Amino acid sequence: MSQFETKYVSMEAKKSNILQVDNLNVFYGTFQAVKDVSFHVMDGEIFGLLGPNGAGKTSTLSAIEGLIKQQSGTVSVAGYDTLQKPLYARAAMGVQLQSTSFQPELNVSEILQLYASIYGMKLTQDKLTALLKEINLADAEGKKFGQLSGGQQQRVSLAITTIHDPKLVLLDEPTSGLDPQSRRQLWARIEAIREKGHGVVLTTHSMEEAEAVCDRISIIDHGRVIATGTPQSLIDKHRNDPEVIAVSRRGKITLEDVFIALTGEAIRS
Repeated sequence: MSQFETKYVSMEAKKSNILQVDNLNVFYGTFQAVKDVSFHVMDGEIFGLLGPNGAGKTSTLSAIEGLIKQQSGTVSVAGYDTLQKPLYARAAMGVQLQSTSFQPELNVSEILQLYASIYGMKLTQDKLTALLKEINLADAEGKKFGQLSGGQQQRVSLAITTIHDPKLVLLDEPTSGLDPQSRRQLWARIEAIREKGHGVVLTTHSMEEAEAVCDRISIIDHGRVIATGTPQSLIDKHRNDPEVIAVSRRGKITLEDVFIALTGEAIRS
Protein backbone atom coordinates (compact mmCIF):
# COMPACT_ATOMS: atom_id res chain seq x y z
CA MET A 1 0.00 0.00 0.00
CA SER A 2 1.44 3.39 -1.01
CA GLN A 3 1.80 6.31 1.40
CA PHE A 4 -1.10 8.05 -0.40
CA GLU A 5 -3.41 5.06 0.03
CA THR A 6 -2.33 4.74 3.68
CA LYS A 7 -3.24 8.41 4.19
CA TYR A 8 -6.77 7.86 2.94
CA VAL A 9 -7.30 4.61 4.82
CA SER A 10 -6.47 6.62 7.92
CA MET A 11 -8.85 9.38 6.78
CA GLU A 12 -11.66 6.88 6.25
CA ALA A 13 -11.23 5.63 9.80
CA LYS A 14 -11.85 9.14 11.11
CA LYS A 15 -14.58 10.36 8.76
CA SER A 16 -17.99 9.15 7.64
CA ASN A 17 -19.31 8.64 4.14
CA ILE A 18 -21.51 11.49 2.96
CA LEU A 19 -22.25 9.60 -0.28
CA GLN A 20 -22.44 5.85 -0.71
CA VAL A 21 -23.07 4.28 -4.13
CA ASP A 22 -23.37 0.48 -4.21
CA ASN A 23 -23.78 -1.74 -7.28
CA LEU A 24 -25.60 0.97 -9.26
CA ASN A 25 -27.18 -0.12 -12.55
CA VAL A 26 -28.94 2.25 -14.96
CA PHE A 27 -30.66 1.25 -18.21
CA TYR A 28 -32.17 3.26 -21.05
CA GLY A 29 -34.43 0.69 -22.61
CA THR A 30 -32.17 -2.25 -23.36
CA PHE A 31 -28.97 -0.18 -23.22
CA GLN A 32 -27.10 -0.37 -19.92
CA ALA A 33 -25.37 2.95 -19.23
CA VAL A 34 -24.14 2.17 -15.70
CA LYS A 35 -22.90 -1.27 -14.70
CA ASP A 36 -22.47 -2.20 -11.03
CA VAL A 37 -20.86 1.13 -10.14
CA SER A 38 -19.74 1.48 -6.54
CA PHE A 39 -17.82 4.25 -4.77
CA HIS A 40 -18.08 6.42 -1.70
CA VAL A 41 -17.28 10.02 -0.82
CA MET A 42 -16.27 11.09 2.66
CA ASP A 43 -17.19 14.33 4.34
CA GLY A 44 -14.43 16.84 3.77
CA GLU A 45 -13.34 15.14 0.54
CA ILE A 46 -13.20 16.29 -3.09
CA PHE A 47 -13.91 13.28 -5.30
CA GLY A 48 -13.49 13.28 -9.07
CA LEU A 49 -15.57 11.14 -11.41
CA LEU A 50 -13.60 10.94 -14.65
CA GLY A 51 -14.32 9.27 -17.95
CA PRO A 52 -14.55 9.80 -21.71
CA ASN A 53 -17.75 11.07 -23.33
CA GLY A 54 -20.48 8.46 -23.02
CA ALA A 55 -18.67 6.57 -20.27
CA GLY A 56 -21.58 6.76 -17.80
CA LYS A 57 -20.62 9.78 -15.69
CA THR A 58 -23.75 11.81 -16.36
CA SER A 59 -26.06 8.84 -15.85
CA THR A 60 -24.35 8.09 -12.55
CA LEU A 61 -24.72 11.69 -11.40
CA SER A 62 -28.34 11.77 -12.57
CA ALA A 63 -29.13 8.71 -10.47
CA ILE A 64 -27.47 10.30 -7.43
CA GLU A 65 -29.43 13.51 -7.99
CA GLY A 66 -32.69 11.58 -8.36
CA LEU A 67 -33.27 12.77 -11.93
CA ILE A 68 -33.41 9.16 -13.16
CA LYS A 69 -34.27 5.96 -11.31
CA GLN A 70 -31.77 3.15 -11.20
CA GLN A 71 -32.90 -0.37 -12.03
CA SER A 72 -30.87 -1.81 -9.15
CA GLY A 73 -28.31 -0.78 -6.59
CA THR A 74 -28.49 1.83 -3.85
CA VAL A 75 -27.48 5.45 -3.38
CA SER A 76 -27.47 7.15 0.02
CA VAL A 77 -26.73 10.80 0.75
CA ALA A 78 -26.04 11.82 4.35
CA GLY A 79 -27.45 8.45 5.37
CA TYR A 80 -30.70 8.85 3.40
CA ASP A 81 -31.54 6.35 0.67
CA THR A 82 -32.39 8.35 -2.46
CA LEU A 83 -35.31 6.06 -3.33
CA GLN A 84 -36.73 5.54 0.13
CA LYS A 85 -36.28 9.10 1.41
CA PRO A 86 -35.75 11.22 -1.70
CA LEU A 87 -36.74 14.56 -0.15
CA TYR A 88 -34.27 14.18 2.71
CA ALA A 89 -31.53 13.09 0.32
CA ARG A 90 -32.15 16.00 -2.06
CA ALA A 91 -32.21 18.50 0.81
CA ALA A 92 -28.68 17.36 1.70
CA MET A 93 -27.44 18.00 -1.86
CA GLY A 94 -26.45 20.99 -3.91
CA VAL A 95 -26.16 20.50 -7.68
CA GLN A 96 -24.40 22.67 -10.25
CA LEU A 97 -24.97 21.55 -13.82
CA GLN A 98 -22.42 22.07 -16.58
CA SER A 99 -24.64 24.64 -18.27
CA THR A 100 -26.81 26.65 -15.90
CA SER A 101 -28.96 29.55 -17.02
CA PHE A 102 -30.72 31.89 -14.65
CA GLN A 103 -33.21 34.64 -15.44
CA PRO A 104 -31.05 37.08 -17.47
CA GLU A 105 -33.26 40.05 -16.67
CA LEU A 106 -32.74 39.69 -12.90
CA ASN A 107 -29.73 41.20 -11.20
CA VAL A 108 -27.34 39.23 -9.02
CA SER A 109 -28.95 40.33 -5.77
CA GLU A 110 -32.45 39.37 -6.96
CA ILE A 111 -31.29 35.93 -8.14
CA LEU A 112 -29.58 35.13 -4.85
CA GLN A 113 -32.58 36.26 -2.84
CA LEU A 114 -34.96 34.30 -5.09
CA TYR A 115 -33.12 31.01 -4.70
CA ALA A 116 -32.55 31.54 -1.00
CA SER A 117 -36.31 31.85 -0.58
CA ILE A 118 -36.85 28.59 -2.46
CA TYR A 119 -34.83 26.90 0.31
CA GLY A 120 -36.87 28.73 2.95
CA MET A 121 -34.05 31.13 3.76
CA LYS A 122 -34.16 34.88 4.11
CA LEU A 123 -31.10 36.83 3.02
CA THR A 124 -30.78 40.01 5.05
CA GLN A 125 -28.81 42.82 3.45
CA ASP A 126 -25.88 42.06 5.74
CA LYS A 127 -25.87 38.37 4.74
CA LEU A 128 -26.25 39.26 1.08
CA THR A 129 -23.37 41.72 1.27
CA ALA A 130 -21.18 39.11 2.98
CA LEU A 131 -22.06 36.48 0.35
CA LEU A 132 -21.31 38.83 -2.54
CA LYS A 133 -17.98 39.71 -0.95
CA GLU A 134 -17.19 36.02 -0.47
CA ILE A 135 -17.68 35.29 -4.18
CA ASN A 136 -15.84 38.46 -5.26
CA LEU A 137 -18.94 40.09 -6.73
CA ALA A 138 -19.49 42.90 -4.25
CA ASP A 139 -19.33 45.44 -7.06
CA ALA A 140 -21.75 43.49 -9.29
CA GLU A 141 -24.79 43.34 -7.00
CA GLY A 142 -26.94 45.39 -9.38
CA LYS A 143 -25.70 43.78 -12.60
CA LYS A 144 -28.10 41.62 -14.57
CA PHE A 145 -27.10 37.97 -14.83
CA GLY A 146 -26.87 38.20 -18.61
CA GLN A 147 -24.27 40.97 -18.30
CA LEU A 148 -21.87 38.89 -16.22
CA SER A 149 -18.78 37.20 -17.61
CA GLY A 150 -18.62 33.41 -17.75
CA GLY A 151 -16.49 33.25 -14.61
CA GLN A 152 -18.85 35.57 -12.72
CA GLN A 153 -21.86 33.49 -13.78
CA GLN A 154 -20.14 30.33 -12.53
CA ARG A 155 -19.49 31.99 -9.17
CA VAL A 156 -23.15 32.97 -8.86
CA SER A 157 -24.18 29.44 -9.83
CA LEU A 158 -21.89 27.87 -7.23
CA ALA A 159 -23.15 30.29 -4.58
CA ILE A 160 -26.73 29.23 -5.32
CA THR A 161 -25.71 25.55 -5.29
CA THR A 162 -24.33 25.93 -1.77
CA ILE A 163 -26.65 28.61 -0.40
CA HIS A 164 -28.51 26.09 1.81
CA ASP A 165 -25.22 24.67 3.15
CA PRO A 166 -25.65 21.15 1.68
CA LYS A 167 -23.57 18.28 3.00
CA LEU A 168 -22.87 17.03 -0.53
CA VAL A 169 -22.12 19.23 -3.56
CA LEU A 170 -22.25 17.80 -7.08
CA LEU A 171 -20.44 19.78 -9.77
CA ASP A 172 -20.66 18.81 -13.44
CA GLU A 173 -17.74 20.29 -15.41
CA PRO A 174 -17.66 23.37 -13.13
CA THR A 175 -14.71 25.08 -14.85
CA SER A 176 -15.61 24.30 -18.46
CA GLY A 177 -14.86 27.30 -20.68
CA LEU A 178 -13.27 29.42 -17.95
CA ASP A 179 -10.02 31.31 -18.33
CA PRO A 180 -7.10 30.36 -16.01
CA GLN A 181 -7.80 33.14 -13.51
CA SER A 182 -11.50 32.27 -13.20
CA ARG A 183 -10.65 28.57 -12.98
CA ARG A 184 -8.22 29.15 -10.10
CA GLN A 185 -10.81 31.25 -8.28
CA LEU A 186 -13.36 28.49 -8.64
CA TRP A 187 -10.86 25.92 -7.38
CA ALA A 188 -10.42 28.07 -4.28
CA ARG A 189 -14.20 28.13 -3.78
CA ILE A 190 -14.38 24.35 -4.10
CA GLU A 191 -11.55 24.00 -1.59
CA ALA A 192 -13.47 26.25 0.81
CA ILE A 193 -16.50 23.96 0.55
CA ARG A 194 -14.31 21.00 1.48
CA GLU A 195 -12.78 22.87 4.41
CA LYS A 196 -16.27 23.24 5.87
CA GLY A 197 -16.40 19.44 6.07
CA HIS A 198 -18.73 18.97 3.11
CA GLY A 199 -18.23 16.34 0.42
CA VAL A 200 -17.73 17.38 -3.21
CA VAL A 201 -18.16 15.26 -6.35
CA LEU A 202 -17.03 16.80 -9.60
CA THR A 203 -16.73 15.65 -13.17
CA THR A 204 -14.02 17.08 -15.39
CA HIS A 205 -12.21 16.31 -18.62
CA SER A 206 -9.14 18.15 -17.32
CA MET A 207 -6.63 15.75 -15.83
CA GLU A 208 -4.64 18.76 -14.60
CA GLU A 209 -7.71 19.87 -12.67
CA ALA A 210 -8.28 16.40 -11.24
CA GLU A 211 -4.67 16.20 -10.06
CA ALA A 212 -4.76 19.70 -8.56
CA VAL A 213 -8.15 19.56 -6.85
CA CYS A 214 -9.28 15.99 -6.14
CA ASP A 215 -8.35 13.93 -3.09
CA ARG A 216 -9.46 10.73 -4.83
CA ILE A 217 -10.87 9.87 -8.23
CA SER A 218 -12.74 7.07 -9.97
CA ILE A 219 -12.24 6.48 -13.67
CA ILE A 220 -15.36 5.13 -15.35
CA ASP A 221 -15.56 3.70 -18.85
CA HIS A 222 -18.26 1.78 -20.71
CA GLY A 223 -20.42 2.12 -17.61
CA ARG A 224 -17.95 0.49 -15.21
CA VAL A 225 -15.51 1.86 -12.65
CA ILE A 226 -12.10 0.69 -13.82
CA ALA A 227 -9.83 2.46 -11.30
CA THR A 228 -10.17 4.30 -7.98
CA GLY A 229 -7.57 5.99 -5.80
CA THR A 230 -5.69 9.19 -5.20
CA PRO A 231 -4.31 10.72 -8.39
CA GLN A 232 -0.76 10.04 -7.28
CA SER A 233 -1.46 6.45 -6.24
CA LEU A 234 -2.93 5.69 -9.68
CA ILE A 235 0.12 7.22 -11.35
CA ASP A 236 2.43 5.16 -9.12
CA LYS A 237 0.45 1.98 -9.72
CA HIS A 238 0.45 2.26 -13.52
CA ARG A 239 3.65 4.21 -14.31
CA ASN A 240 5.48 1.09 -15.50
CA ASP A 241 2.60 -0.34 -17.55
CA PRO A 242 3.66 -0.69 -21.19
CA GLU A 243 0.43 1.00 -22.31
CA VAL A 244 1.16 4.02 -20.11
CA ILE A 245 4.75 4.32 -21.27
CA ALA A 246 3.60 4.06 -24.89
CA VAL A 247 1.21 7.04 -24.63
CA SER A 248 3.43 9.24 -22.49
CA ARG A 249 4.87 12.15 -24.46
CA ARG A 250 6.16 14.36 -21.68
CA GLY A 251 8.93 12.27 -20.12
CA LYS A 252 7.07 12.37 -16.82
CA ILE A 253 4.11 10.05 -16.28
CA THR A 254 0.94 12.05 -15.63
CA LEU A 255 -2.63 11.24 -14.67
CA GLU A 256 -3.62 11.97 -18.27
CA ASP A 257 -1.20 9.28 -19.47
CA VAL A 258 -2.80 6.77 -17.11
CA PHE A 259 -6.30 7.86 -18.13
CA ILE A 260 -5.55 7.48 -21.86
CA ALA A 261 -3.89 4.10 -21.33
CA LEU A 262 -6.89 2.79 -19.37
CA THR A 263 -9.63 4.20 -21.59
CA GLY A 264 -7.96 4.19 -25.02
CA GLU A 265 -6.90 6.87 -27.47
CA ALA A 266 -10.02 6.71 -29.66
CA ILE A 267 -12.05 9.92 -29.71
CA ARG A 268 -15.55 9.49 -28.24
CA SER A 269 -18.53 11.30 -29.75
